Amino acid sequence: MRYLVLLILLLAPFGILAREWEDLQVFGSSDRPPLRILSSTDTSFFAPIIEDFIAMSPNTSVEYFVTGTVELDQMFRAAPDQFDIVISSAMDLQLKLANDGFSSTVMNVDHPDWAQWHNSLFAFTSEPAAIVINRKAFDGLNIPGRRQDLIQLMRDHPDRFQGRVGTYDVRQSGLGYLFATQDARATETYWRLTEVMGRVGAKLYCCSGQMIDDLRSGDLIMAYNVLGSYAQAQAAISDDLMVILPSEFPTTMMRTILASAAAPDPQRADRFVRHLLKLQSVGDPAIFPLPPLAVSEDFQTQRTINLDPALMTYLDQMKREAFIREWEDAIVQVD
Repeated sequence: MRYLVLLILLLAPFGILAREWEDLQVFGSSDRPPLRILSSTDTSFFAPIIEDFIAMSPNTSVEYFVTGTVELDQMFRAAPDQFDIVISSAMDLQLKLANDGFSSTVMNVDHPDWAQWHNSLFAFTSEPAAIVINRKAFDGLNIPGRRQDLIQLMRDHPDRFQGRVGTYDVRQSGLGYLFATQDARATETYWRLTEVMGRVGAKLYCCSGQMIDDLRSGDLIMAYNVLGSYAQAQAAISDDLMVILPSEFPTTMMRTILASAAAPDPQRADRFVRHLLKLQSVGDPAIFPLPPLAVSEDFQTQRTINLDPALMTYLDQMKREAFIREWEDAIVQVD
């Protein structure tokens, strides 16, 4: 479970004196300045990777900062020399960072061309967006296999779902916005589903972790577009959760990493990127607990979000404002 830590540090030279992080952990011990990683990935998933890196480079330490995808992007743009590595599930924001010159090149990496951008941004996981339900709360209802099934269930049983449906607030979550725009591009069913969720008073969330917590407590009966890797990890230890990948197509994102072009220690940042990519290619779950990059290039079948310039389409300010207005009209409904 994510928790808030009040960090009181001077991050010279700009002096970011204090802020609330979702998590902050320090790994290793060294007299050298630490490798700073700014990430949207829960520490529990990344700790084994960092520990393996330190085992290979014992004269180092790592500070791992966790925050939301939108805040991460804004913070890094404001002070790119304060961090060595940036890791995010918001592929579109990451691609724009690389396209805008914020990332350094890492050359001669044995990595698929379709999973990188100009040797400066690298995808290292394949993670679907999922429908997640509370089994107990769903007792007596048909299990939805498709988005259309979910629409029909909410229409047939509005009282059962009232106030107990969760999804991302796309105004706050970069990953939520990415999933929503990709769903909307793929099928009009997304807008019908959004309208029906609005009618039953959907609750809006910043992140998957909070949705999963509310599913486990029974406050939610269903959550839509939850990050599958987080949901599967919790479902493995909780019989109450069931993870469903929509059968018509799962929207699958690739988590990405970049090394800051202004990194205080460029060589060490370069080594960390290489180390991470090597670990994901081996795919040892004890060291790399995230879903490794899929080997298939059949994007059309998998509905994997491609790492290409089309990702930045909905980051255009006018397009973003128009999309959010339409989304608000659909889901934020006032009687």
